Amino acid sequence: MSHFLLRLPRRRVLLSLLWTAALLSGAGALRAQQTPDTTLDVIRSGDIIRLRIWREPDLSGDFDVNQAGIATLPKLGPMRVVDLAPTRLQDSLIKMYAAYLNNPSVEVVHLRRVNILGAVKNPGSYTLDPTLTIVGALALAGGNLPSGKPDKVELRRDGQRIPVKLDASTVVGTLPLRSGDQLYLPERSWITRNAGIVAALITGTVAVGIYVANHD
Repeated sequence: MSHFLLRLPRRRVLLSLLWTAALLSGAGALRAQQTPDTTLDVIRSGDIIRLRIWREPDLSGDFDVNQAGIATLPKLGPMRVVDLAPTRLQDSLIKMYAAYLNNPSVEVVHLRRVNILGAVKNPGSYTLDPTLTIVGALALAGGNLPSGKPDKVELRRDGQRIPVKLDASTVVGTLPLRSGDQLYLPERSWITRNAGIVAALITGTVAVGIYVANHD
């Protein structure tokens, strides 16, 4: 290859090199397009698809994604939706429902089933809309108990805490949340919850100590 290039005029050599570089760059871009984005918000087994079709209440509703990644949708029947981004599924459904409706307006909302546990009034499993805030999610579980620390909510998966910063205004849709995860509200320590009792005990102990010291 090098001997061949040496026999070519310099301009032709330069053009040949540029053409080769362009081909390699294009191949790299194609590979990048074909590589799935693992950070993408995708639908998983156990999730719920909230389907809203304008002026079609009979076709709208919440539909479970089973363990096989299948959701059964009105008129369309069983459909594999796992690993699809909600926006991609929405685009596909618009085309599919066009066979039954004129210019269908379709909205897909991706819901997760999450366990809200800890110092809340009604711990249990709840379906979370991605537009909810953390304080809104806690409200579904009846709100926090007086012993709870609403500014210290933890996201847990398989018993492990996921290192993500949460506060009352954090929006659920911004979290790496999956169905089966836990939003855990820890309790304040016994000393913090019973500050009055602790203060009284300390005051009483000091008073006794002073009394003993004065009468020793």
